[in-house]
Amino acid sequence: MSLPKMARLPSVRLLSSIQQQLLPSIAPLTEPRRAASRYEYRRPGEPKKDKYPFQPVNFSFSKGLEGIKKHFALLKKEVTDRWVGPEGKPLLEHMLEQNQVLWEFRGPESLKQWTVSSDHEIGGQSEAHLKLGRNNDTCFLYGTLSSTPPRDGETRYSGYCTMRSQQPLRSFDRKKHFDWSNFNTLHLRVRGDGRPWMINLATETYFSHQGDDMYNYFLYTRGGPYWQEVKIPFSKFFLTSRGRIQDSQHCVWLDKVNTIGFTLGDKADGPLPAGDRFHWRQQRLRSH
Repeated sequence: MSLPKMARLPSVRLLSSIQQQLLPSIAPLTEPRRAASRYEYRRPGEPKKDKYPFQPVNFSFSKGLEGIKKHFALLKKEVTDRWVGPEGKPLLEHMLEQNQVLWEFRGPESLKQWTVSSDHEIGGQSEAHLKLGRNNDTCFLYGTLSSTPPRDGETRYSGYCTMRSQQPLRSFDRKKHFDWSNFNTLHLRVRGDGRPWMINLATETYFSHQGDDMYNYFLYTRGGPYWQEVKIPFSKFFLTSRGRIQDSQHCVWLDKVNTIGFTLGDKADGPLPAGDRFHWRQQRLRSH
């Protein structure tokens, strides 16, 4: 709208017209920084974040001292392990090592290394829970799977339960990567419910846009009372990004592994029966 036409308008309409013309130019200054960011991913169904990135911090002096003690203890362990050998083991033992147990379930402390989630976090109806077995040497992953999407107007597909290991950290919250370069096989001891599961390996990425890259492989379990020994070569894992198989495939970055996860999403809705829970005993690496 030209200025001569705007001058003949009433004052209220004139002000609204000026505001509409100036709003696009001053919007980045008036909107919160998080809301104006175009590259921040927002999960479907999640409310928009209209808060500023800076928030009031509740500082606790006692928690600060505990954090200092914790991180300096981790730093001391890192330094002493370097003098002993790789990963705190003697060099000869590290070179001749054929098997390495990564995760075992031996008490409540072992459950803290895992994070269990489902589509309930985005408004779905699935639920997932994790608890120890009767003898404290296994864990149970159980719950309810529902493929009904949440009524948010955005989500079209839903229905998953997942269990993922937490990112190990060094002192001062630095990432600690698993070095599996000396091994070629992932060895799992499970007792499944007859459903197909997805194994997810997340590695460190070089570029920021590769944050959703993941290596996957299918795990077909057998229902019944017997334990199942699963051996999967790392060469079988395929590269995906946000659930889509990539055209360009390459090997797993074995010396920069961050987490491992297990996902169920076979669209078989309903609660799991009492005897069909998913059991885990241990997970290890094997070199042949």
